[in-house]
Amino acid sequence: MQYLNFNGKLIPAGTAIIDADNRGLRFGDGLFETIKYKNGELQLIDLHLDRLWQGLAALMFDIPRLFTKEYLTREIAKLIHKNRLTHARIRLLIIRGKGGLFDPENLHPVFVIQSWPLDDDFGKLNSNGLELCFYGDAIKSCDSFSHLKHNNFLPYLMGALFAKSNHCNDAIILNEHRRIADTTIANIFSIHEGAIYTPPLAEGCIAGTMRQFLLDHLPKKGFKIVETPLTKEFLLEADEVFLTNAMSPVKWVRAIGEKEFSRDTILDIHRSLSQTFPAIFC
Repeated sequence: MQYLNFNGKLIPAGTAIIDADNRGLRFGDGLFETIKYKNGELQLIDLHLDRLWQGLAALMFDIPRLFTKEYLTREIAKLIHKNRLTHARIRLLIIRGKGGLFDPENLHPVFVIQSWPLDDDFGKLNSNGLELCFYGDAIKSCDSFSHLKHNNFLPYLMGALFAKSNHCNDAIILNEHRRIADTTIANIFSIHEGAIYTPPLAEGCIAGTMRQFLLDHLPKKGFKIVETPLTKEFLLEADEVFLTNAMSPVKWVRAIGEKEFSRDTILDIHRSLSQTFPAIFC
């Protein structure tokens, strides 16, 4: 039997836990993090919790004194131990409690931690490139909340359904300026003559933990990386394109529509990072 952690209590994973008046259910009032656990380590945990705390402040949660990053880390570890996991995807959901739009019972966080086992080779650099498409029926706003991992994910939800119905691996989400934001599950990078480009947070993309990791570490490896707005035209002129998220640190994109991409620089990036961070870039 698998378990989940609901506000510090380990209960069977199929247990009903949400009241019909819950603000997370009614309004999407909350945040989430998806964290990779491997070889006894919660990968990029500091980046995940820093982003989460920024989100809690932005959404005006009232954080109890004992509700700390260390406390949540212990609660995640408790669930991992209970479910006897060695390699897993961890989802940490933070929602507010019951109440209407103007009259919440309180502003305290309620948390749910779930886990799913992963295959040992999950997250390896893919040899069969991804095929992407553009999704334009919903756009990503560029505001104070657009970079957060909040629970209002309609553009990503509909983009994922669009990608599946069009036999694509993922869909590229556009922002209010009709430029590139990200994809439904990842940040996006393009490579032009060896230089790496990715949209800045002001363009509405999620503040991905792996995105930040690459921004911090790729220049130290000798790679040029630039945060700049990306148009569809610029993206389609790229030599190479790749995606990143916490579960799959580098994913090669083979094609967007009819445009195909190589992966020589991507292989160099992955090889360089795997030498220094083998636990992450397996």
